[in-house]
Amino acid sequence: MSDRNNWFEDFFHGVANDLWRKCVSPEQTRTEADFLEKTLGKKARLLDLPCGNGRHSLELARRGCGVTGVDLSREFVAEAKATAKAAGLRAEFVAGDMRALRWTSEFDGVCCMGNSFGYLEYPEMEKFIRGVERALKPGGRFVIETGAAAESLLPTLKERVWYQVDDILFAEEHRYLADISCLETEAMFVRDGKTEVRKWWQWVYTVAEIRRLLGQAGLTIRELYGSHDGHPFKLGNPLLLVVAEKPAARPRKQRAPRKP
Repeated sequence: MSDRNNWFEDFFHGVANDLWRKCVSPEQTRTEADFLEKTLGKKARLLDLPCGNGRHSLELARRGCGVTGVDLSREFVAEAKATAKAAGLRAEFVAGDMRALRWTSEFDGVCCMGNSFGYLEYPEMEKFIRGVERALKPGGRFVIETGAAAESLLPTLKERVWYQVDDILFAEEHRYLADISCLETEAMFVRDGKTEVRKWWQWVYTVAEIRRLLGQAGLTIRELYGSHDGHPFKLGNPLLLVVAEKPAARPRKQRAPRKP
């Protein structure tokens, strides 16, 4: 049974995935990929966590990057693999948990896009970020995109909102659990006369907490943006983009030759 610590393990299938596919335009994906390419480097080797159906990975692969995407949703991973194969793209997709990364010093950049950064409670978040640091090459960068940072989310939080997305009516009811800094959301999906209700939780971190989490793992924040066009982040911006960096390897000191 899902609870607020593991809800994401079986959430992303069926109508929830269909909604996400319909929500994001190709133009938005290209804008986000432009930011990632500029920040992480052209034709770099990148790790996308979690990758969903691969929209960022696939776009970056089209531009010459070597990309690996990881996601718990087998439905999304299968879709990403099929798209990459049909297009002949250099992209690998793995069904797996971003809290258990297996790579060491292999990637020039790592990205965590959407609101997935807030899926993890503090101890699991520490584990995730340590895995990211380990997977990065020295000098590599880590980009976090989130709308769930405290400075973004809380100033404009509404108790109830609803959207019509193509043939899906999507309604959300939010409850902020202040004692544990967690946003609890009950969502209703209505399509073709059928209603499905699902629940999820996002842990809400301040910018300072994110800085400490990254710092504890050995990563240093280089930039904080409030938009993909590079505007500095400020209170109330609906989006936070964090650019952090792993220290470059120090050159080894050469020993002086022994005197004869």
